[in-house]
Amino acid sequence: MAEPTDALAPRDEEHDPHFEPVIRLTEQVETKTLEEDEDVLFKMRAKLFRFATDSSEWKERGTGDVRLLQHKETKKIRLVMRRDKTYKVCANHAITADMRLQPNIGSDRSWVWKVAADYSESPPTSETLAIRFANAENAQQFKDAFESAQKTNIELAGAAPASEEKEAEPVAEEKKEEPVEEKKEEPAEEIQEPKAAEEEKKED
Repeated sequence: MAEPTDALAPRDEEHDPHFEPVIRLTEQVETKTLEEDEDVLFKMRAKLFRFATDSSEWKERGTGDVRLLQHKETKKIRLVMRRDKTYKVCANHAITADMRLQPNIGSDRSWVWKVAADYSESPPTSETLAIRFANAENAQQFKDAFESAQKTNIELAGAAPASEEKEAEPVAEEKKEEPVEEKKEEPAEEIQEPKAAEEEKKED
């Protein structure tokens, strides 16, 4: 009686053909993050939230490293944060002069700020973001780095604060109005003088 054979057991006479691949994948595909031309000024792990206006509640955007990146040529600084594992962008915006980090009520390790245009989604959206760190010390380090980056961007833009621009506007308007009033009065006097001379001649 023949011994039972295992179908998965190797056989001496088993044929093992070898086929050469049609296409050889010898070149590695480089994945660009659009951050190759930027230097990392600050990096720290945190959790990001966004305020949903439709439901009036905070919703988690992701956990990962929040970074401040400075462009090597323009020297402008932006904030970028990617989720762990997936590396999907959950925050991407420039640090502008109108941004203010406000402490979150009841917490010394989180900050809240408003963003006019966040580019983590397409098209960009206006968001209210909140970020929470492991402790108060990390939160303070982020605040210092954020405000330092903000000053750098303001100096690069060379823009005056909003309060100074508003005060300068009325002055410019007054200067424009003054010449117009003088021009209207001068012709009126010139026209009246010849008429007065003619009346004197008629009386003589």
